[in-house]
Amino acid sequence: MKDILLNIAIGLATSAIGAVAGLLLQSALRRRAAARRQAFFGLPAGTECLLVVPRYMGGSGNRSVHRDDVSALMELAVLVESCSARPEIVSHDQVRQGLGRQAEFCLGGPTSNERTVAHLGWRLPGVRFDYDPDRPDPGAIVVGDREFREEPTGPDAPGCRYALLARLDPEGGGRPVFLIAGQNAVANHAAVRYLTNSQRDLVHRQGAHGTFAVVLRVVNPERYGPDVVEFVADVTASATATPAAAAPARAS
Repeated sequence: MKDILLNIAIGLATSAIGAVAGLLLQSALRRRAAARRQAFFGLPAGTECLLVVPRYMGGSGNRSVHRDDVSALMELAVLVESCSARPEIVSHDQVRQGLGRQAEFCLGGPTSNERTVAHLGWRLPGVRFDYDPDRPDPGAIVVGDREFREEPTGPDAPGCRYALLARLDPEGGGRPVFLIAGQNAVANHAAVRYLTNSQRDLVHRQGAHGTFAVVLRVVNPERYGPDVVEFVADVTASATATPAAAAPARAS
């Protein structure tokens, strides 16, 4: 009888030790994952970061924000808070600071976000958004000699939009800027979703630190919204290269 009780006690003790060890391991893994996330996004616990809001080009005023951009900002705010940091939401035309002081998530293309224009001109001079509402052909993101032109949805074609996702690391240290510039608000939202859900893949492809720029494809946004996103290309080298100046015309 004593042997039976002893075996039961040993079994219970072993189970308890195993359960505690499992909990400690899970806690350690969560802390490591949180530390990696904080390092990648430049969001140490207790810090603040900027969420830069674009304007809605089809809205009734300069302060209108598209509902997909609102959803994207909410998902970014959840990401920031998961790093124990605090988001500060600010309009694109109200930011008056350089890079590095705070981590930053800048949402929207150059037609809707003045901050994006500044980031592209300074850190990504090889990128151009080709869009003219008065032209019938769809817009494109042009990086170096590559063109990523949107495809309209039709009866026999799913269509797609593209988005540029970039991390800009300030020279000499400081907090990074994440630039999320899609061809429309749905593409912005899709790129944010890719960023928040594919951190491990981005670290594997691009590394935990440093500047990168990638192009994403949003498949059939008219039907799937921001849910179906594909990695298309790493365009870091072309995006960060200064385009060659056109040769001056010779006088005849």
